[in-house]
Formats: sequence, C-alpha cells, structure tokens
Amino acid sequence: MSKYNEKIWKNSWDKHIAELDPNMWETTFSAAIRQSFEEVPDKIALAYLGIEITFKELDNYSNQFANMLVENGFKKGDIVGVDLPNTPEYVIALIGSHKAGCILSGVSPLLSAVQIEYQLSDLGSSGKNVALLTLDAIFAGHITKIASKIPQLKLVITTSVAGFLPKIKQVLGKLLGKVPKGKVTPLEGKTVLDFHKEVLVNYSTEFQQIDLTPDDLAFIQYTGGTTGLPKGAMLTHRNSVSDLIIFQKWLNWERGKGVLLSGFPFFHIAGLFTCQNGIYLGWTQCVIPNPRDTDHICKDITKYKPSVLANVPSLYQMLLQNPNFKKLDHSILENIVSAASPFPEESQKEFEKLVGKGKLIEAYGMTETSPLTTCNPSRGKKKLGTIGLPFNNEELKLVNPNTGDEVTLGEAGEICVKGPMVMKGYYNKPEETKIALDSNGYMHTGDVGIMDEEGYIRIVDRTKDMMSVGGFKVYSTKVEDTLTKHPAIGMVALIGLNNPDRPGSEIVKAFVQLDLEYEYDGNEEALKESIIAFAKEKCAAYEVPKVIEIVKEIPLTSVGKIDKKFLRKNNE
Repeated sequence: MSKYNEKIWKNSWDKHIAELDPNMWETTFSAAIRQSFEEVPDKIALAYLGIEITFKELDNYSNQFANMLVENGFKKGDIVGVDLPNTPEYVIALIGSHKAGCILSGVSPLLSAVQIEYQLSDLGSSGKNVALLTLDAIFAGHITKIASKIPQLKLVITTSVAGFLPKIKQVLGKLLGKVPKGKVTPLEGKTVLDFHKEVLVNYSTEFQQIDLTPDDLAFIQYTGGTTGLPKGAMLTHRNSVSDLIIFQKWLNWERGKGVLLSGFPFFHIAGLFTCQNGIYLGWTQCVIPNPRDTDHICKDITKYKPSVLANVPSLYQMLLQNPNFKKLDHSILENIVSAASPFPEESQKEFEKLVGKGKLIEAYGMTETSPLTTCNPSRGKKKLGTIGLPFNNEELKLVNPNTGDEVTLGEAGEICVKGPMVMKGYYNKPEETKIALDSNGYMHTGDVGIMDEEGYIRIVDRTKDMMSVGGFKVYSTKVEDTLTKHPAIGMVALIGLNNPDRPGSEIVKAFVQLDLEYEYDGNEEALKESIIAFAKEKCAAYEVPKVIEIVKEIPLTSVGKIDKKFLRKNNE
C-alpha cells in the first residue's frame, strides 16, 4: 500500500481532527447560514468604514435583493455577476442571489471591458439570464461599451464604494476624488436599477427561500488558464459547505466566538471563502475595500480586536512596514491564515516575532477545490514554508505529471486531490474538465510539491507556466497571446521577477522581439509606453508588464520553444 493510501499525515493531525460524517454537508449554503440570522440577529455582521450592519439587517437586505431578482424575472439557475471591491453590497448579493436560487459569479473590478464582456457572455451562453451588480464608475467606463453585445445580460444594478456611508461622506468622497464615480444612464433592452435608491427602497424585506439542493450550483468562479480563455469553475453548494465545515473543524473555530478581518477580495475564491466563514459562524467581519490602506486596517484591528486575520502574504509584508501595526496589541489574535501565494520562510519568522509564535498558519488550495485542501495544524507542529497536511475527508497523492504514476515520499510530483470540495467541472468546457479531473475523480492541480515522512507538503514548482502578483495568478501564455496583437510585437515572452518590495510576489517582465514588418523609429521608450498602454486596455491591471526589454531575438530551445529557463537564469 502506498503512503498516500495509508494517509501517513494522519499521525501529524491535531488530536481533535477526525474524519467527519459526510451528511454534515448534505445541505446548501443558504440553509447552513440560517442559524446565524436566527441566533445572533443583533450582532454586528459587517463593519465597513465606520458603518455597522447587523445579521438581522443583512438578512433583510438580502431578502430585498432576492425579491428584486425574482420580480425582474430571474429564476433558479440564473446567474448574478458581482463586479465590486469588498463592500457590504457584495455580501448582500451573495446571500440574496442564493435565496433566489441563483448562481453567483465574482467579476474582478480589475478586468478590462473586453474581459468583462467575455465572462458575462460565457455565463449567458447556456441561455441563462445574467444580472450584474457593479460600481457606477465601472458602469460608465466599461458596461456602457459592452452591454449591447451581451443579449443575456438582462439586469444591471449599480452602487458606489460609499453607498452605505452617510450622504455627506459620499459627496465629500467624490469631491475629493477618494470615491470613484460615473454617470449611470439607461441601457437599451436592459433594466438598470440603483442598489440604494431602488433595491433597498422598493422591495420587501420578507422572502421565502427558493428550494435548492446540495447538488445545485452555488458559484461559477473564473480562473485563468495556461492557454486559451479563463474557465468558470462550477462549485456546488455541497462543494462550498464541505470545505467550510472541514476548515472550521480543522482550526477548531466555534460559532459566535470570533472576529474576522481579511483583505482578500471577495471576487477571488480566497476572499469569498473567508467571507462565507464569517457569515456561517455568526462572526463579526471587518470588510476592507482597499487592502493597501494599512492605516485603516490598523484602526479596525484596534476597534474590533479580530481573533483571526486572513490575507495574502504580501499584505502581511505591508503591515510589517507600518509602524502603527507594530504598536498594536496582538495578544488577542489566535489565527493568522496565509494563502494564495508563497510566504517566504524568513518573512514568516519576522512576522511571528511580532504577532506571536505559532499563530501563523499557511494553507493551500485553488478555485477548483472551493478552495482549501491542505493546511498546517492549528495547535500541533507547523512547518514554516510548507502548505501543511492534507485535510480529513479527502484523498491526496503526488504523481509524475508525465506518467500519472505516484511518486515516492521526498520526490517531486504534481499534487492531485479528491474530495467533496472538488468542483463539478468547468462551465461549458467538457474537454478542459476531462484534462483537470481524471476518471477517478482526482483534481490535477498543476502544482508540484514534495511530501516529507510526516505528511507535510512543500510547493517546489508549477507545471502551469504562471506567475503570482500580489496573490493573483498571471498566466504568461494568456497574456502573451494578447500582447502579440500589438503591431510592433513579433514574439513576446513573460517571466516573473522577485519583487523586492513585496516578498512572495512577482513583477511581470516582458521580452519583446519586434515584428519584421514594423516600422521602428528607434524611440525605445515611446514603444514601451505604447505596449504598456495596449496591455492596460486589454489585460487586468495585475497582468500588465512592469518591465519591458526589447531584444533582437528571443532565445529558443532546440525544438523551437521559447527558452524561459534561459531567460529566468539570466534575470536572477
């Protein structure tokens, strides 16, 4: 029997960890969170820029959102895209969409108009109605340009990052340029509603939950690919609830006994999952619209005294550089969860010196696994620089990515996971699904790891050619395909450079070989500016190269592939 079948990692689990009864997640997210609304209605659910929303208010607001969807013709299985930073409106839409039987899809506010159009068109390609909740600034800048091209987009709801703030703060924020703004105008053939002036005014706070099953889709979360266009991972209610319960039991979190602060964006699976945990557990959570504003985070820590922080490593690095964070009392912090990108071991040690040894917990997952599948123990041995141990109620193995054979302990192999958190498949992409999910139900993650004798896994490489920029995955082939449409570019290769200002994050560098037919005047700086401007129009902000090098020829391997190994070696 292989070490993976023996689950040698069980010996390293905390004593309270055991295999759970799968019946625990034979429910829906809507049903799972009902207890919070009933047991702690007057408790603060969301703290946002000085505004506090109770669980009862959150329940009522989400009922209004659900009524708005139903009265505008949305049925079970229709889709709601949410194109917002972290705001209360996002959480309301999440809960309200599920109450109406709809599927939620996070839409990054960092996407270009072209990228938003692709995602919304893909979501509506099966004939489902699509609604979009977005900022007025995004509406004016992007949605007006693409709405007519998306026939399944029936409903657009607009708001502002200051939507819940007092009127005077909304006006001052816009005047001072702190609040993005944009004019909302009618869209031909679409219904356009204002979240605060119409949804929370014209619709009832009473709603009868639409019948859902654990097999129904809860989310379609998009994830980039090494080739082609982004794919929508279909996550069922069972997928979502199982991962929540397993993770909460793993960390021994208790209902009603915690305060959560996270800078993970809700449109990203890590932020969505963190937010869901807060709602499910009946915890107060601090909603952070701008994670780069570390002074604001420090103020919320002082006021609400969170017991749990959950962030990408680069944000912890930013907090370490803030003198105010160093002055805070960190004694109340119990767990500091880090995920979404590697956290350099030396940086972890520096962070733990400040917040307390043993509090930092590295976890690992991906969109397709709802998201977490491994984690360091909450009480037992933590191995800094590892992604910890496989969860209970899952199968995990490391395989040779070329042969599919299991590798021995201490040997590098692709991490493959099977369990109740693994997605149903990719939306409208059966062939991509077959590649990711094998016939035995294992998700092939594309990440290469090494497992030690105690079951701890260390990520050592990636089979997918990607970079990590501030926790966001950048897939070089996808961006390269876009950049080659620039008239000057004959060939382009992207690599990631270590970001000295943000350990664990990378800078995207592009090597550009000019098109032979391009009439080049020798002005290199003007050409670089043109390429960057083009990238900003076509790509997400984090995908745009920060460094461009014009080269005579991009090096190729003996078989004619771009030699990225050579490029990386010469840019260390």
